[in-house]
Parts: sequence; structure tokens; C-alpha cells
Amino acid sequence: MPIITSLVKWFNIKRMAQIDLMRKYPFNVQQDMFNQLVTRAVDTEWGKQYHFSDFEGIKDFQEAVPLQHYEDVKPFVDRLREGEQNLLWPGEIKWFAKSSGTTSEKSKFIPMSREALERCHFRGGKDVLAIYTNTFPDSTLFKGKGLTLGGSHKIDNYSNQSYYGDLSAILIENLPFWTEFIRTPSQEVALLDKWEEKLEKIAKETLSENVTSIAGVPSWNLVMIRYILEHTGKSNLLELWPNLELFIHGGVSFTPYREQFEKLIPSENMNYLETYNASEGFFAIQDNLEINSMLLMLDYGIFYEFIPMDEFDAPNPAALTIDQVEKDVNYAIVITTNSGLWRYIIGDTVKFTSLYPHRLIITGRTKHFINAFGEEIIIDNAEKALETACQRTNAEISDYTAGPVFMSDDKKGCHQWLIEFAIEPSNPDEFMYNLDIALQNANSDYEAKRYKNITLDKPVLNILPAGTFYKWLEKKGKLGGQNKVPRLSNNRKYIDELLKIAELKD
Repeated sequence: MPIITSLVKWFNIKRMAQIDLMRKYPFNVQQDMFNQLVTRAVDTEWGKQYHFSDFEGIKDFQEAVPLQHYEDVKPFVDRLREGEQNLLWPGEIKWFAKSSGTTSEKSKFIPMSREALERCHFRGGKDVLAIYTNTFPDSTLFKGKGLTLGGSHKIDNYSNQSYYGDLSAILIENLPFWTEFIRTPSQEVALLDKWEEKLEKIAKETLSENVTSIAGVPSWNLVMIRYILEHTGKSNLLELWPNLELFIHGGVSFTPYREQFEKLIPSENMNYLETYNASEGFFAIQDNLEINSMLLMLDYGIFYEFIPMDEFDAPNPAALTIDQVEKDVNYAIVITTNSGLWRYIIGDTVKFTSLYPHRLIITGRTKHFINAFGEEIIIDNAEKALETACQRTNAEISDYTAGPVFMSDDKKGCHQWLIEFAIEPSNPDEFMYNLDIALQNANSDYEAKRYKNITLDKPVLNILPAGTFYKWLEKKGKLGGQNKVPRLSNNRKYIDELLKIAELKD
């Protein structure tokens, strides 16, 4: 591995200098990204439709091109999947990342150009390693292999013209051949679509490897880790992989899982690094492990705009560029990408915790919230409140979701929380009291609705049997990969489905 280490160090010097410039001059970098994107797409059908050749700057672009949701671009995506080209982006697009459906029940197929693969997703992966090894120059990461838990959907063919699958599956399918020497399991196992078979074969292939890092969604990695420990009789991962030093995570908040990972990997030298990547692009990397936020990566072929959430439902909401954003404001992200997504609303909300450099945290979803009574609870509120309740009652959460109990003739409305605990609180009422108070402290609208129980009654808790969320995802064919449990909902669909499963007997 010395050759790999030397190459990484050489790459780091050059790349970290570029990242430092990006930190200092974010708008200049974004202006350059904007110019490149519009110039590349000027002769596409989309570019001609919106007269890209007439644009003199960002303002012209914003005035001419309307904000887009998936439903708006779906007709173009359908044509691309049938083999047409030069519609949204020049050149051939044959890969489509199938979304996990966190914004709607429909599957979405996000176009993936060669530029997006190489200059966004793969560059993001390289930068994670560059930032980490720059922070820890004595790291032995490259003396072993990285274990990546890929998606549960294999690559499928569509009309002999295109291919689709989980983002992780597409990335694994397109990785350079040399990555097989530094990663595990094999591509064949990583792309298996049967979750139980994948777990079994991952365990067999990786036990003899010197695994130094793990990457993936925390919830599914926790399932994998427990499976491996159960089948080897070991009490923690260090008994199998003593040189394990890094978990690269993303997809869901790590807060509910951190304590469980620290028990299963009991090492002061273990590091946890968060990334923000999605089917639509690789967006941010935690560049300082002492700070609970991520650096927005501005040179990946993505031009960003940000809509303040208090204007999100307005007919013509303001869309701000990177030099116009402020700290501690909840924004919806709008992206223009080198895969041909133009002013596309991805559905995530963020807050900037610092400017210059622009670091952010993910606060939730534009559609995943509880606002049945005007309380506007977002995921950031929920995660922090759950963390407080767990700390005060010595509880640990495996999975959760929450939604409204609507008002009836004789009852006030309230919130219902469905939680699977790794360690249950000895007093569930105390847990819910702490959760309720923490939510009130975090959200003034919720606090106002809870005042003297006038509008909202106190929240209620249902402790679900272990494995309920797993069964729910299994029933929907969403085991593994990037599939996630919807944390908050403005209706009772998920709650009612989960309660029904919890009542079923094996």
C-alpha cells in the first residue's frame, strides 16, 4: 500500500489548496460553475427552450427558468430513458439513479451523466479521503480496505437503452477497476439485490480482510454489524477488525445511532465523518470532526440556490445565491447540475452554521414535517429533542417515526411517536415529558400550540417490538441501501401501517 499512500498525499496537497480557495471565494467558484453549466447546455433542447444563449448572468437565468419539481422534468426523463439524447444535457445519458421515494410514493429516476459520475460523485468520494487524511496524516486507512454497504437494487435494463438502480449500485458499477484493491466486498456481492443473501456473503468475504473503514447509511450498517457479530460470536467489531478507524456516514441523522456505534466499536481512535450525498449529487463533507456541520462543496458541477422556508410556498419565492445566504435560516435547496437538472428542488432543507467557509446542517425535508396544527415541527427539532430525552432517561433509539393524531369531537389533537428502542427508558412517561419539553424549547410554534394544552395535547408514545420497522421496509421491498424510514409525516399513513404490522404475530 505505500504507492497508494504516496499518491493520496500528492493528490491531497493539490486538492486541499483548491478547497481552501473555495472556502475563501465561494461566489467566484459558483459563478464559474454557473457559466460552465449554461455554456455546455446551450444547444440542448432545454437550453434552446429557455434561450440559454441570451443569458448575460444569473439573474437572467432565474427570471427565465422556473423552479422545477420531479413531476416537471419527468417527461424529459422518460424520453431520455427511451434513448433520446441532448435533451437536458449534451451527450449520452444512460444511467438513472432510482430514488428511495422519500419525497413521494412514486419512484424517481434521476439522470446521471458521465460528468456527474466523475466530477461530482467520484470527486466527492476522493475529497472525503483527502480531507480525512489531511486531518489525520498518520492514518493507516490505506493499509486496509473500505467496507461499503451498497444498495439493495441491482442494475436493471430499461428498453435496451438505459440502466437504473440505487445510487450506490450505479457508483459501484462504474468504479475504476483499481478500486477493487482497496474496497470490500466484491462488486458481485455488493450488487446483490436480496438483502439477507447480501449480509451472509458480506460476512464471509470481509472477515478475513483488514477493514479500516466502513461507509454507508447508519441504520443499515448497524443491522450489518449486528449480523456479523452474531454470526461470529464476537462482542465488538475491533475483535474482527482491530485497525478499524473511520465510519463515513450519511443519508439519515447519526445522532440516534452514535451511542450504539460507540458500544460496538469501543475505541477512542474511531472517527465518524458525515457526508451529504443524494441521487441528485454529492453536496457536502464534514471537514472538521470537532464541528457538527459540513462544508458545502461548490466546485462539483452544481450551481446552488436557496429559498428561505418562510417564502417556500409563495408564488415567486426568492432564490438566493451562496453570497446572499445567512446563518441560522432554514432554506430549501435548489440545484442546477451537470446531469441536466435545472433549478431543481430536491426537497431537503438546511441551515448554515457558518459563512466563509459555508458549513451547513441538514434540518429536514420540505415535505417531511408535522404541521397539522400550525406547529411546523421539522426533523432538526425532532432529532435534538429525541437526543435530549435519551440523555435524560438513559435510553437508546433504533428507529422512529411520528405523525399527528387529529382532533375529534371530544379530543384535542396531539403527536404520536412510534419508537423502537435499543434500550428502553425505565419510565416511558418521563421520556415523553422530556421529549415534549425539548420540542417546546426548540420550536416556538409548537410551544404556543402546547400552551396549557389549549390546541395540542401532550404527545403519546407507542413502543414498537424490535424489528417492526424492518418488517415494514421489507414489505415495501426497501431493505438496505439508501432506503429510509420517514421520520415525520403530516398524515397517519406510515403510523397506521406500522401499528398494523406491530399487531401481527409471527
